[in-house]
Amino acid sequence: MSAPNRHAPPSRFWLALEGRAVFEWAAWGLSWPLLKRTAPRGDGHPVMVFPGLVAGDSSTWPMRRFLDELGYASYPWEQGLNVGPRPDVVRRLVDRLHQIEDRHGESVSLIGWSLGGAMARALAAQHEAKVRSVITLGSPLQGNPRANHAWRLFEFVSGFRVDDPELHAQRELLPQVPTTAILSRSDGVVAWQTSLAEEHPLFESIQVPASHLGMGANPLVLWAIADRLSQPQGEWQRFDHGQGWHPLVFSDPGRPRAA
Repeated sequence: MSAPNRHAPPSRFWLALEGRAVFEWAAWGLSWPLLKRTAPRGDGHPVMVFPGLVAGDSSTWPMRRFLDELGYASYPWEQGLNVGPRPDVVRRLVDRLHQIEDRHGESVSLIGWSLGGAMARALAAQHEAKVRSVITLGSPLQGNPRANHAWRLFEFVSGFRVDDPELHAQRELLPQVPTTAILSRSDGVVAWQTSLAEEHPLFESIQVPASHLGMGANPLVLWAIADRLSQPQGEWQRFDHGQGWHPLVFSDPGRPRAA
């Protein structure tokens, strides 16, 4: 058994501090003029955004608004509240991915928050030709499926058990496309160790100061997303944690095997 399987949910201390997400959402509005001027811009390719558990498209609106401002063609997932990878939801997501790719004539980047990130990565692994890159935010990607404070809610709304072999098989699928895992050591919902990207030439992890519930509006997270999306297709490079001001707010949490 790998080390991440032994991790427990975040402490009650960090869970109690999830209330700081209110300030991250406020910071999104306050930093909006600066973000628009300084965030890296890319080629405007299509991006589909997946919400977290029992969240819907309204929760990802700030992120999509930001992406639209940078010139990307952002898309909500349009599946209502996220109640897990039910077969009908997965079928509709596959159809939506194909429709977006056909509309633009180019592959689609996928961004997923929490459970949405795990689902986005599984979708990418099964449809690599249509996916340009994947970015996950505080997502439970590996290790102990109960190393979070949401697993009971997941089982209740999804109808799956977290140790379901089918779900485990989906988490084991690794897309052969550039994949960035953004995570926070102070995440109060999901154990940060389970949000790390596995050791892989096309995978990387970026650590940010953020809460779990505020990640999708956190200005630093949005800036990191813009930086990752801005890379020309076929020229992906790992995030430079030592460049300029990056060491002040970003850090490399290391590979899972060394964590």
